[in-house]
Amino acid sequence: MASYGFHSEAADEYLAATRYYLDHSSPLVAAAFVAEIEAAIQTLLASPATWPVIEENQIRRYLLRRFPYSLYYRWEAEQDRVSIYAIMHFSKLPGYWRHRVT
Repeated sequence: MASYGFHSEAADEYLAATRYYLDHSSPLVAAAFVAEIEAAIQTLLASPATWPVIEENQIRRYLLRRFPYSLYYRWEAEQDRVSIYAIMHFSKLPGYWRHRVT
């Protein structure tokens, strides 16, 4: 199975969203958010090329089902790795994260 990693700003987004649900909703909702992110990662690792390329540099998007977030990632087949560049809330300006991709 492939490995994965977060860009540091994507990791910050993950933490901020989790904190938001803890502070503004409940620990159960925050736990459900974390569980959905973790399930999404496992899905990406199992079949990383399933979702369409939507950006330059082979960036793909995975939409969460229960929460208004997308994971923007790149499948690096030669390294058998999924690199996650953004955990983007739907209200954010599209493409704000593009500078993260090298």
